[in-house]
Amino acid sequence: MTTSPGQSDNVAAGIGWMLATMCLFTSMDTVAKYLTLSYSTQQVVWARFTFHMLFLVLLLRGRLFTLAQSGNWKLQLARSTCLLLTTTLFFTGLRTTPIATASTIMFLSPILVTVLAIPLLGEKVGVRRWLGVTIGFIGALVIVRPGSGDGSLGHLFLMAAALSNAFYQIATRKVRASDDPMTSLLYSGLVGMVVMSAVIPMQWQPPTHFHWVLFAVTGILGAVSHFCLIRAFNAAEASAVVPFSYSSLLWATLFGFIIFDNLPDRWTLLGAALIVSSGLYIFHREQLQKAA
Repeated sequence: MTTSPGQSDNVAAGIGWMLATMCLFTSMDTVAKYLTLSYSTQQVVWARFTFHMLFLVLLLRGRLFTLAQSGNWKLQLARSTCLLLTTTLFFTGLRTTPIATASTIMFLSPILVTVLAIPLLGEKVGVRRWLGVTIGFIGALVIVRPGSGDGSLGHLFLMAAALSNAFYQIATRKVRASDDPMTSLLYSGLVGMVVMSAVIPMQWQPPTHFHWVLFAVTGILGAVSHFCLIRAFNAAEASAVVPFSYSSLLWATLFGFIIFDNLPDRWTLLGAALIVSSGLYIFHREQLQKAA
């Protein structure tokens, strides 16, 4: 998404919104990880989408019915289902994986988008971008270290989440042609709330008053994070703000150390360097291709 015609870029504001987005997303992940230590993943996912939806109902009020009318509701449902699957897989992997490691593995998503864009969007990928993709996957292997037995099941859930998130990103890219970003934000909460409300009775565990507050915080952080992301791309071109999405690694490392007393090991740091470098290089090549 770019700024609308006639609207000048505000790069400083765009960067500020993106930094806020990453801080809020990582805060949501931190609260979710804390809650998964006491509740099932399904219950935490239910809270994330239910309170997301309740927050939007209060925020949008009179605009709710108008924004609920999608120009491509089938794609919206598919996109929202991908987000629900991504969240479920990510929270499952997060239970046994440090936040910084989980965040790093999720940065495979933009790399996977490059691969999936070939069959799904008809895009052509040159040798240099394929080199970037290869380096990114090497980074993932460095982190996961197949056969090491160190959190490997959680890593598999997170890699599956990265793949599902790639499909979600592609669907989001396509639905922008027909729907307002707030419509997408509304469908994201609605589909997740409806599906998980049907599942949750089998997994329900009565929360404490404090945990009810944390459940609400998880959903509100999710909704506000997406809102900030929309504002970031409305304020400035993607080329100016996307590189700052990697700031989430700093927040993830900080929150992981303060709350869970863990820091990324040398293999995670090496893998993160490879994945981030490849992601930035692929994005740079995409910008050059668009400018050509």
